[in-house]
Amino acid sequence: MRTFAGGEDVPHDRPDDIPALRPDRGRNADERDAISRYATAMRDHRAPRRDPDGAAGLWLYGLHAVRAALENRRRTIRRCLLTERAAELLAAPLGQRVRPELTTADKISRLLPQGAVHQGAALQCQPLPRLDLGELIGLPGRKLIVVLDQIEDPHNVGAILRSAAAFGVAGMVVQDRHAPPESGTLAKAASGALDLVPYLQVVNIARTLEELGEAGFWRVALTGDGEQRLEEAAPEGDGVLVLGSEGSGLRRLVRARCDVAAFVPIGTRMESLNVSNAAAIALYEFQRAAFARMA
Repeated sequence: MRTFAGGEDVPHDRPDDIPALRPDRGRNADERDAISRYATAMRDHRAPRRDPDGAAGLWLYGLHAVRAALENRRRTIRRCLLTERAAELLAAPLGQRVRPELTTADKISRLLPQGAVHQGAALQCQPLPRLDLGELIGLPGRKLIVVLDQIEDPHNVGAILRSAAAFGVAGMVVQDRHAPPESGTLAKAASGALDLVPYLQVVNIARTLEELGEAGFWRVALTGDGEQRLEEAAPEGDGVLVLGSEGSGLRRLVRARCDVAAFVPIGTRMESLNVSNAAAIALYEFQRAAFARMA
C-alpha cells in the first residue's frame, strides 16, 4: 500500500482504483496531479509498450539481442525495425524470418523506453514459450542449472544470463514475483543470452530445489559464509548453482534446500563481489572442475 496526501491508502499495483482517476473527491490540484502521475507510471510499468498502430508487443533492441531473437526458432517475431547499417549487419540471421522495415534511429527511439540503446535495431515479438522444469531436467547430458533467489535488478540478471550462456548452462530458474520479467532491458543486458538460455519462472524456489535434488542434482549455494571453498563444492554430475540477492542473500528455506554452501575466496580489502561477477567465477570453476575430471 502507498499513502498519498489526504491519508487514503492506495494499492500500488492497481492504478485503475486510484480515486483521482474517478470523479473528483475534494482533492486539490497538486494531489490530483501527483496521483495521476503515479497511476500513469504504474500503467507504463505494467503494460507492454505499443507501436503507433496500437498493437501490443514485447520490444527487444540492440544488435546482439535482435540477432539472437532472429536466430531463435522458438521466438515468434512480428516486426523488425532497422536502420540501413543495422540491416547490413543482420542480413544473415534475417533470412526468411521477417521482412525488415528500414527506418531512422530517431523513429526507433520513439517506440522504445527513454534512453534505450538500440544500435539501430528493434524487434517486436511474443514472449518465449514457457519451459517446464521437467523438460529442463530431462535434457540429455550433464546439466548445470542456475537458480536466482530474489535477484530483481535486470542488469544483474542479464549479466548472469550472459555468463550462463558462455559456460553452457542448461537453464536459469527465478521466482515469478521477485525477478525481472522478460523485457527489452533484460534482453539488452543479457546481450542475446535471453534467447540462448531457457528462463524459467516458478512460484516456489525452495520447492523447485527439492525437485532438482530428487532428480539427482547437486545443489550448491554461493554464500559469503559458506563451509567449503568453491572448487571443493563443484558438482561431479548434474549441478545447481544457487545465488541470492546482494542485500539479504539467500533466504533461510532456500539455503536449507541446498546440499552445500560454498564461498569464493577473496582478499580482505573487499567484503564481497557483485552477484553477477560471483556467478561468472562460480560457473567457470564448475566447468573447469568438470573438464579436469574428464581428463
